[in-house]
Amino acid sequence: MGKFIITKRTNGEYQFNLEAANGRVILTSEGYTTKTGCNKGIESVKTNAPTDARYDRKIAKNGAYYFNLKAANGEIIGTSQMYTTADARDNGIESVKENAPNASVKDETI
Repeated sequence: MGKFIITKRTNGEYQFNLEAANGRVILTSEGYTTKTGCNKGIESVKTNAPTDARYDRKIAKNGAYYFNLKAANGEIIGTSQMYTTADARDNGIESVKENAPNASVKDETI
């Protein structure tokens, strides 16, 4: 099962990573000014992850593939790592769909 890891950036903002069962990071959040905001972001990922239409499949300027997960209001709530192929990116999306809804939360800022 996957897990969300909450950490604090050097600028004081909170962020989370979603890790798959194998420990690989499959989604990273934006920065949040409060831990409450960060936790709301996690809940939004859990809610939106199963819906395929919430994934924005992208190609970076360097040709790498990635995706953004968006909330119902269109705001980006998480961004993937970079992948070398579209198939690998799509596998990453499936991993988020599978891991996010029931993932545990580990707060490393305590």
